[in-house]
Amino acid sequence: MSTTWAAYRRARRQSRQAWVLLIVLIAGALGGVAWFFTDGQFGVAEAPGNGPTEAPVFDSAWMKPVEPVQPVPADSAVDALETLSVKGRAVKDNYDRNEFGQAWLDVDRNGCDTRNDILRRDLTAVEFSAGSKCRIASGELREPYVGQDIHFRRGSESSAAVQIDHVVALGDAWQKGAQQLTAKQRQSLANDPLNLIAVDGAANVKKSASDAASWLPANRGFRCHYVARQISVKAAYQLWVTQAEKDAMKRVLDSCPGQQTIRAR
Repeated sequence: MSTTWAAYRRARRQSRQAWVLLIVLIAGALGGVAWFFTDGQFGVAEAPGNGPTEAPVFDSAWMKPVEPVQPVPADSAVDALETLSVKGRAVKDNYDRNEFGQAWLDVDRNGCDTRNDILRRDLTAVEFSAGSKCRIASGELREPYVGQDIHFRRGSESSAAVQIDHVVALGDAWQKGAQQLTAKQRQSLANDPLNLIAVDGAANVKKSASDAASWLPANRGFRCHYVARQISVKAAYQLWVTQAEKDAMKRVLDSCPGQQTIRAR
């Protein structure tokens, strides 16, 4: 079957248009993938912008300081980040939570265990269990990770709604310097109020042992404080960051260049 010159040119033009369209679609897909693995994965399910922008650290009225390896530098978070070593992760197959001591010890020796100290610090309208000056029975939390109000009530089926998160997860710390700390220093890291925040239970489970490169709070307004708090903890306990983690922290701090380190006040 013969083909006219006009038909041939028309077919060539349509073929070129199809290839151009295919290239545009591929470029768009690759751009979407790149966006997702940088900022996109953190923005897909962001909370409304009315959540807390910071979380409490220390209440001298009833808490006592926990001694870190070294003081948190009184500096901008960006400058403090530059003082942290950048290395790869150490092995994790030898990680054991017991390396950080028994969970929720009374490390500051104020008579109350760490979990109840943090609940008392972070909740409002706190009520104690009958006959106790430590055990928190209920309270209200203005939750920082998802930006919602949560009612806490102690009970086998309700307590998990509010969990105490290690801002720098212990599993992450183990891979980034904590193996070189003494047992007492690791115990302090696990119970230091600087490294602890009462948060939404589901968000805490989702975070797991992630660092800033793979997880950030859905409440975007809290991210500057969160990253600055991670930097402060890592500086205080001589922990390092990976390059991907440092890059992620810098991206957050770009939106708040005046953010300071977080210290007990």
